[in-house]
Amino acid sequence: MAQFRQRLLSAAEAAAQLQVSRRWFYTLFSDYLRAVAGRRTQCWQPGRSGGNRRAAWPTGAAALVRKLLRADPPASYSFAASEVHRRYDHPLDRATVRRWAIRQRLEVARRPPPRPGSPRRWQLQQIGALWQYDASPHRWLPGDAGVCSLLELIDDCSRVLPGAQLYPRETLLAHLEFLPAVFQEVGLPLCLYVDDHRFFFTHTPEALTQLAAALKFYEVSLRYAPTPQAKGKIERAHQFWQKRLPSLLAAEEVHALARANELLDQLRRHHNRHERHRELGMTPQAAWEAARRAKRSALRAPPRCPWWPYVWSLRTVVKVGSDGRISVGPQRVILRRPVGTRVVRCQHPNGDITVLAEPPAHGKRPEVLFHWPASP
Repeated sequence: MAQFRQRLLSAAEAAAQLQVSRRWFYTLFSDYLRAVAGRRTQCWQPGRSGGNRRAAWPTGAAALVRKLLRADPPASYSFAASEVHRRYDHPLDRATVRRWAIRQRLEVARRPPPRPGSPRRWQLQQIGALWQYDASPHRWLPGDAGVCSLLELIDDCSRVLPGAQLYPRETLLAHLEFLPAVFQEVGLPLCLYVDDHRFFFTHTPEALTQLAAALKFYEVSLRYAPTPQAKGKIERAHQFWQKRLPSLLAAEEVHALARANELLDQLRRHHNRHERHRELGMTPQAAWEAARRAKRSALRAPPRCPWWPYVWSLRTVVKVGSDGRISVGPQRVILRRPVGTRVVRCQHPNGDITVLAEPPAHGKRPEVLFHWPASP
């Protein structure tokens, strides 16, 4: 150390003589300089590095990482480390997986650097005050026929993902099934931040789409983003899943949506509880709980409303025909209503069809005229 301080040795030579890396040599040299400043050079001794304290990987973890890195498309190092944590409860750093992959000659090709993003606005201070909502069509399942749509929500305050689910395609019935299921589990937010898709926005002044009317019935408002970049949190969440989910489904040879949604739900809950958010400095679930403790919550419990299954259905107004019947599914059924009377036909996401005497309205109770189950 004294010779290096007097510039008689280079750092590489001094590290070679001590048989340590240059990084550890500079750590020792910093400690040596503190001893010089305190006039303790005669009694100074280098500290111990602590040795290799890395725990051995659990049985099966190496095979799992190998399978994920060999998938098409290959998984990222961070996702491989996350899967080892989720399946084996063994925290692992992405750099450790990368070094292991290099030794095993399983390096993943570097992805092109991301484009510079737009300035990020600060999140709201209450959970449930604003949820960003969007759909992402992508080749989620392996194979050429694996294109489907991901519906996803993210809480603007805590970054918790309240819900995410794959559907064959984005339809109104898919939205009407996805949203109430999340509301029943988590609660009702104050506002959804969406784009100007036809399911949310109509160019007719003061008119509402059926989905917007269903949300308004339970006092959930819509805020429209001027550009996709404006709702950057949900866009980055889509990229997060695009880097992970296709690799996992390909590695596990999952081709059915039901099984894919099971894995997606497990990954979503693990991400909320265990993966530290870079901007927040904590996991999304920890940020959620911190907001609850500080009484910064705008969530509302789902109401016990008799209209609930009918509000979240595809409703059409039909007239009773001259024969006193209306079309319900593959048949025409008789209704005890005068000819020409308008009734409401509700198509539920599970395939059931219900006929109501009147559309949903506060202060009234639904009058069911007919119910046709999709499956006996």
